[in-house]
Amino acid sequence: MEKALEGIRILDLTQYEAGPSCTQVLGWLGADVIKVEQPGKGDPGRSVQLSDTNKTSPYFLNFNSNKRSITLDLKNDKHKEVFRDLVTKCDVLVENFASGVLERLGYTYDTLSDINSQIIFARIKGFGTYGPYSKYKSFDPVAQAAGGAMAVTGIPGGPPLKPGPNIGDSGTGLHGVVGILAAIIQRQSTGKGQVLEVSMQDAVVSLSRASMSSYSDTGEPPARRGPRTPGRAGAGVYKCAPGGPDDYVYVLAMSQRRNIWEDFMNAIGREDLCDSEIFDDPNKNSEEIDSVIEDWTAKNTKQDAMSVLGDAGIPCGAVLNARDIYNNEHLQQRDMIVDIEHPDRGEFQVLGCPIKLSDSAAEITTPPLLGQHTKEILSEVLGYTEDRINTVVG
Repeated sequence: MEKALEGIRILDLTQYEAGPSCTQVLGWLGADVIKVEQPGKGDPGRSVQLSDTNKTSPYFLNFNSNKRSITLDLKNDKHKEVFRDLVTKCDVLVENFASGVLERLGYTYDTLSDINSQIIFARIKGFGTYGPYSKYKSFDPVAQAAGGAMAVTGIPGGPPLKPGPNIGDSGTGLHGVVGILAAIIQRQSTGKGQVLEVSMQDAVVSLSRASMSSYSDTGEPPARRGPRTPGRAGAGVYKCAPGGPDDYVYVLAMSQRRNIWEDFMNAIGREDLCDSEIFDDPNKNSEEIDSVIEDWTAKNTKQDAMSVLGDAGIPCGAVLNARDIYNNEHLQQRDMIVDIEHPDRGEFQVLGCPIKLSDSAAEITTPPLLGQHTKEILSEVLGYTEDRINTVVG
């Protein structure tokens, strides 16, 4: 089956997460992603969260499936020539180096477009390439702080907290995918490439717009809300049995329609409360209503609570940790947990592609070893002879 992005080739100069998450999605959708890595070292993400130095990092494996790896030293004249040849054969070049790194190596959009006028130059930066912060370095927590996410996360009166998901990294990568696809479509009519830029701060600001939208109306920054929504009944995280650190369920039993409360009370066996006066002004009586909810959830596991309430039409979600996720039947059936065979890890599980296309389902391929496809790329993509390959590799 032909893939959605089959025939599109990506030159991937990214590292860690913001860039690799972008190119991985393109690979999932069928693009040929050629990951350029430094000889002997590779993407620094290969050593993140590494407990065994003889094996590839699980962190790297989860961001680099569906790619091929070639090792090139971009300061080496022979390897620079190979890189230039690759630029002629690729549709998109993606990089997320620190500000100025690629320029110091001699590669700007002008030099790249001289080599290939149709090249799309995608740049993922902490704070972008212009503006007062443009030279500042950034990692996910920095972007989450500067993008507004931390300010609305935490307990009321407590310090700002970093949200667990890396929205500064992977959130930026997804914005990069959207921009790349748009540039590819525009190139169909113009015949020209262009520069695409996504900053991590910009991406987090965009992802935070729901939480910040009230500012334009009130002039006041929204406060941190913690696990419950203050003054709003039946919306929050509630304790479940047996009482472990992750034994909670999120319940959204709130509505302008009174019958949602009736649905909820019927579901938990408290029909006697359907006509209770506490629901006449639920926000005023939020603590009492929350107590009723938690009296029930505390007697049930989070999975059972989600099953009962979900079947009753009440929006809810068990608080699933990593163990729960990897063993979740629903996610397994949706191919979000995928078994791969890796050369140094053996059978290994990675997280799958969340984008489900009916006519070109994503197939997860094994993340590459460092430089694993160097000779293959030189031969198949660039058409180098064996003698020339030996001069490059040797």
